Amino acid sequence: MTDETPWLTREQLRAWMKLVAVMELLPAALDQQLQRDADLTHFDYMVIAMLSETEERTLRMSALASATNASLPRLSHVVSRLEKRGLVARCPSADDRRATDVRLTDAGYATIVEAAPDHVRTARRFVIDALTDEQVAQLDGIARSLLTTLDPDGRFAALTYPRDDDDAAICEARLTGTAAD
Repeated sequence: MTDETPWLTREQLRAWMKLVAVMELLPAALDQQLQRDADLTHFDYMVIAMLSETEERTLRMSALASATNASLPRLSHVVSRLEKRGLVARCPSADDRRATDVRLTDAGYATIVEAAPDHVRTARRFVIDALTDEQVAQLDGIARSLLTTLDPDGRFAALTYPRDDDDAAICEARLTGTAAD
């Protein structure tokens, strides 16, 4: 330890420890509800939810990774597991044969339609309903600041989700992998 280390103040440490606890407890609570009610992990849910929100229920693997804030290797593993259950299917991209698309099957769509209400109730119970409207707005600002630091290149879609009507064309191009880089 050196004198140059910018140690946290007591107030900063108090806030940090609360954030660490939320980061540990919230994923477990979300996974527990989804596994009990839908036989899905939270990440499984996010994959099929993001696919369900596209017009064709299909995304390129790289766009799906961005939409779910995941690495391609992690996503590939989960897609394989969901594919074995018949919830998604992989196919070569119609636009670029070198790329792979993931399509939500009818069974996958039925799964998300059934799972969504309980998942939303759980998210509300553990986060949204515990906060005032002002605190929700503050949470959005805090999360935006943290994500800007954690994802400075904007590789993940969290900062642009859900899309506003004005941003729809730009975000749709990004999610489908057709945006000019």
